[in-house]
Amino acid sequence: MTLDAADANVTARAGQNGRAPRCDHLDRLSAVRRGLPECRECLALGWAWTRLVACLTCGWVACSDDSPGCHARAHYHETDHPVVAALESELAWRWCYVHERIV
Repeated sequence: MTLDAADANVTARAGQNGRAPRCDHLDRLSAVRRGLPECRECLALGWAWTRLVACLTCGWVACSDDSPGCHARAHYHETDHPVVAALESELAWRWCYVHERIV
């Protein structure tokens, strides 16, 4: 067992291959129904999005940070729903806004 400066078990919270702490937000997620594949805010503003992501807490679909509106991040700030997933089926990643990394 490896301990940190606060004598906490670092090994228990390590991620894959010990690279980064495991994101405990993933443990709190349940299956959700995703919304339509569109960013409602961008549509209302007449903007185009680069990529869509779905909130894994409530299913809300919005544009990602590489889109002009960053509406998924705005959803996180409004709701504290921490994890989103890529909407495109060929991309299999999840992003945690709390940890600011792929999880």
